[in-house]
Amino acid sequence: MTASPSGTTEVYVDFLCPYAWRGVELAAVLREGGEAFRVRHFSLTQGNHPENAGQATPVWWLTDQPLGEGDRFQRSGLPAFLAAQAAARQGEEQAWAYTLALFRAHHDGKRPLEEATFVQAAGEAGLDMDRWASDRQDESGLRASLRGDLAEAADIGVFGTPTFVLPDGSAAYYRFENLARDPETARRWWTLYREVLGSGAGIATIKRAKNRPANKA
Repeated sequence: MTASPSGTTEVYVDFLCPYAWRGVELAAVLREGGEAFRVRHFSLTQGNHPENAGQATPVWWLTDQPLGEGDRFQRSGLPAFLAAQAAARQGEEQAWAYTLALFRAHHDGKRPLEEATFVQAAGEAGLDMDRWASDRQDESGLRASLRGDLAEAADIGVFGTPTFVLPDGSAAYYRFENLARDPETARRWWTLYREVLGSGAGIATIKRAKNRPANKA
C-alpha cells in the first residue's frame, strides 16, 4: 500500500460520473480550507470493459483506443481526459480549475463532453489558451500521462469514482448522492467518511434499501 505524497489525498475521477462530480465539489471546498487534494483519472469505460472482466490487470486500455471510435462513453470520455491532462500541464491549480469547470459544464449545465465544452471549460478555468491548444497537440504525451493514472488506479484496485486515496495509502470509493459546497457541511461529511473508512468495524458497503430513503431529521 503506497502512501500519497506530502500528506495529499488523491481523488480518482471520471468526467462521465455524477458521483465523481459531487466528490470533486466536496474536495474543492476542502482545498479552499487548506487541505491538500490531487486530482487523478480513472476510466469507468475501461474498468467496465468486458475484456477486463476477471483480469488481475487490464488487457483493454482506453489509452490504446483511437479518438472518435468505440461506444459513446469512449468517444466522449477519452478526449475529455486528454483535454484535462493538457490543462494539468499548467499546474495543479489550473488542473483543479479545469476539472471543476468541465464537471460543472457537463453535470450542472448538461452540456455534452465535446470540443465546444472543452474549450468553454478552459476559458472559464482561466487557462493560457494558446499553451493549452499547443499542449493538446502532444497527443502521445497526454496519452502516456493518462496511462500512468490508469495504471496506478489498477494497482490500487480502483473500480468506481470518486475513489479517495488518503495520505496513509488507504483508499475507498464513495457514492455521493448529495452535493456539498458549504464549507461546514463539507468538513462534517468528510470527517464522517474518513471515520467510516478507518473504523475497526471494517464497513465496506452501505447501500440503502430502495423503499427506505434516508431520514432527513
